Amino acid sequence: MIFRQLFDPESSTYTYLLADEGTRQAVLIDPVRDQVERDEQLLRELDLKLAYTLETHVHADHIAGSGVLRQRLGSTSVMSARAGASCADRLVETGDLIEVGDLVIEARLTPGHTSGCVSYVVPQAKRVFTGDTLLIRGCGRTDFQQGSAETLYDSVHQQLFTLPDDFAVYPGHDYKGRTSSTIGEEKKHNPRLGGGKSKEEFARIMANLKLAHPKKIDVAVPANLECGLKIPNVAGEAVEKAWAPIERTGGGVPEVTAGWVKAHLGEFRVLDVREEDEYNGPLSHLPGSELVPLGTVEHGVKDWDRKAPVVTVCRSGGRSGRAALALEKMGFERVASLRGGMLVYREVEKSGGAAEAEAEPVVCG
Repeated sequence: MIFRQLFDPESSTYTYLLADEGTRQAVLIDPVRDQVERDEQLLRELDLKLAYTLETHVHADHIAGSGVLRQRLGSTSVMSARAGASCADRLVETGDLIEVGDLVIEARLTPGHTSGCVSYVVPQAKRVFTGDTLLIRGCGRTDFQQGSAETLYDSVHQQLFTLPDDFAVYPGHDYKGRTSSTIGEEKKHNPRLGGGKSKEEFARIMANLKLAHPKKIDVAVPANLECGLKIPNVAGEAVEKAWAPIERTGGGVPEVTAGWVKAHLGEFRVLDVREEDEYNGPLSHLPGSELVPLGTVEHGVKDWDRKAPVVTVCRSGGRSGRAALALEKMGFERVASLRGGMLVYREVEKSGGAAEAEAEPVVCG
């Protein structure tokens, strides 16, 4: 089994990569949206195909990356059947198995921190990924998201402490630099749940924590119920995160780079404004693109959603730039032209990004 433990310093979140060496299929447990590029790069470097993203719960401290990874890589998102998230592709119950080549991962529902917590057991590797249900010498709080100290106590004792003592525990967070523990260690030394403490003792400990309200809960929870694809503003309305690193030319054309477009395909509509023979010619076209020649753009997009992001494409950036400006005049709110067009895009594909850094601006399309 291939295994990596990754860390997001802002939220102190651990993301775990597991993969089957034979099939090169992989899973990511608790991916963080702000770290998606890091995770994609690691998958490429290790020659792995992402099959699943596994969420341990609906997070309150960061926005999950499962939705973006699904759009980009075609992975299947997995959550607890009790999480209340309709965005997931697969909802699991205790005993359900996720098979990735010869790697078998068992889901165990472990509610208490939230009503939708689930831990993932890998028997052949003697490891369990506990999310916030069981931390190293601690546990997740139980004062929000249908949390219950009594339920968490039962989850830990019935689903986790029944595992062999030598099973390694990999939690969702750690704030003191610790990376893992074992079931045996936590049964003995966890100050909240270990040492033979009763359910009543644990409930008293949890009731007196007096913790501050999580800073990101009002944004993170509703966003993660949408698999991290929609982020609420301060008024609570769901809006998309700033969708692209746009730079404007001297003529005011909003542009994005070919490298960014390649990395984010699937997150926006692609409007190709070339002629049909070019679209099907040697440079071909981007997956999922829609052909609307420049002279027909106003009529061709009149029924399109003005709020949906659109990237315009042509041979080298000139026509697509004019199309982007035309769309903005028509009221489209998220528009950008592919800088350098399909010429630069194909070179970026060949060079892995080096060509884009060397490319000169092209002023005709």
